[in-house]
Amino acid sequence: MTGIIIVIGFVIAGVLTGLNVIIPYSYSQYIAVAILACLDSVFGAFSANIEKKFRMSTFLSGFFGNAIIAMFLVYIGSKLNVEIYLAAVIVFGSRLLNNFSTIRREFIERLDNKKNELKNEKKNKKEEKKITESKVEEES
Repeated sequence: MTGIIIVIGFVIAGVLTGLNVIIPYSYSQYIAVAILACLDSVFGAFSANIEKKFRMSTFLSGFFGNAIIAMFLVYIGSKLNVEIYLAAVIVFGSRLLNNFSTIRREFIERLDNKKNELKNEKKNKKEEKKITESKVEEES
């Protein structure tokens, strides 16, 4: 749980920094792909936490490693005059969506389980009440 709090702190710090920094247009592709790679790592961290597999070292290596590799792809593509960054956008975008769908499914499953538990408790209380009432009638 502490790791997720740290991840949320990083996200908030990143958003606040991004709102106050002006990025030159020539770096916009680099930053956009790096942000997408970092978001992929953040959603992966949330997904891993839900599955009880979260490790801070894995998160940090993925967070910085993915961002560096993604920016390197943009750099290579610009030197070769080929838009290689699109590959990174597609891969990180699909991974981000997969992680989000995992988080969403788990959240909905937990809500359904909680709803069913409450429904079963209510049903059990009604049955207990009927049993108690029938015992009272038998005794009288």
